[in-house]
Amino acid sequence: MDSLPTLTASLKAHNLFAKKSFGQHFLLDLNLTDKIAKLAAPHPAVIEIGPGPGGLTRSLLNAGTDRLYVIEKDPRFLPLLADIKNVANGRLSLQEADALKVDIAMLDTHRPLRICANLPYNVGTKLLVNWLSAQPVFWDRLVLMLQKEVAMRIAASPNTKAYGRLAVLAQSVATTHIAFDVPASAFTPPPKVDSAVIVLDALSDEKRYPDLKMLGRVTAAAFGQRRKMLRKSLRNLASDLNVNLDIWLEAANIDPSIRPETLDIKGFHTLTDTLTRLGSTA
Repeated sequence: MDSLPTLTASLKAHNLFAKKSFGQHFLLDLNLTDKIAKLAAPHPAVIEIGPGPGGLTRSLLNAGTDRLYVIEKDPRFLPLLADIKNVANGRLSLQEADALKVDIAMLDTHRPLRICANLPYNVGTKLLVNWLSAQPVFWDRLVLMLQKEVAMRIAASPNTKAYGRLAVLAQSVATTHIAFDVPASAFTPPPKVDSAVIVLDALSDEKRYPDLKMLGRVTAAAFGQRRKMLRKSLRNLASDLNVNLDIWLEAANIDPSIRPETLDIKGFHTLTDTLTRLGSTA
């Protein structure tokens, strides 16, 4: 990696700039990318989404990643990434693709894989939900830089403003913690909001909630009207599934007058399990 030009020099040489349509903001400070990479590496097989000019790519290779798979949608950056590949001693695999359309679990046979990425703001949440919903879970750790607001929603606790559907889904599959914040000024060009690096460690099979699809429906209904009581916010879902709402909530031992942000994650699991049981006998 030491033989490569600086990221700034590489971008200038290729006359490259961030595209708003791709949600691109470049992190060119290698001290920061090294800090992120150390949360994910060393590891036998790591996947990076949207590497752009390759700052985090360089850091992941330097941190001891045996095999690094990078997926880049913007073809403008392929020459810069190819330069890194040329000095990576066969450890870097480069794919031009939309990460939303790639089955990244198939990139390597090693299990578990690890994902480390500075996710584009416009697709970060969707990618995360896809990985949380994977069956079977093929990763052991996600190290993601996201908008700070999104990271806070992932790690939120009940009875907080940030607590919602994303917290319930994420914490049903993994433990979560925010490793550190990254100010907007660290990026080129700077976004309008700060970012944060969040780490998600997959729960063991016996602790992981198995039916994220149904849990997603319950949380979407509940938090879709978060200011309303559960008896109102869950009414349409119960009707769609031909389940009596009062019987459902009573069987789950859930107070129908509470609001969704006060119900903890185990409560949502109980609510979902009970709905599934009642729905199967309806």
